[in-house]
Amino acid sequence: MIAIRRARLSDAAGIAAVHVATWRNAYANVLPEAFLAGLSSSRLAGYYEHGIRLGLGLHVAAAYGNGTQPAILGFSSACRSRNKTLAEGEVETLYVLDDYRDQGLGGQLLRASAKHLAQLGCRSAYAWVLRDNPARYFYTRMGGKHIASGTTIVGGEDIPQTAFAWDPIETLLDVNA
Repeated sequence: MIAIRRARLSDAAGIAAVHVATWRNAYANVLPEAFLAGLSSSRLAGYYEHGIRLGLGLHVAAAYGNGTQPAILGFSSACRSRNKTLAEGEVETLYVLDDYRDQGLGGQLLRASAKHLAQLGCRSAYAWVLRDNPARYFYTRMGGKHIASGTTIVGGEDIPQTAFAWDPIETLLDVNA
């Protein structure tokens, strides 16, 4: 059974493992090789553990079975916008392990983030996506509208990115992609 739920402290290591695996696969020809090689699951686990302790909007897709610790298959995070000119809320991260893509987990995680933002009072949301991210079309399938282009610095390099928005946020909450 797979459940979408708020992240728990015990999920931090699994979230970090998903982060590293998805970045190394999806961004192999997008981000600097040395940066990807230097990603650390243990360092990222500490980062996510801190975020969970703070009560940030982290959600996971957790697979349960055999009474063991659930396996984390994907995660998303959302917070109030860092750029109010784009939208009131921001989906910061959304990653699903390759073996579990195209099964609806990404859409469920994105909607969980949107629900969290709506509960914070956000009436709109956006997400920055690396322009060359192979999964960028997912955001348009989820009803996102292209609203901006820009760059972000990763590993010392300028990387092109695109912002997608949902305004009003209900357009994301209601999508069934």
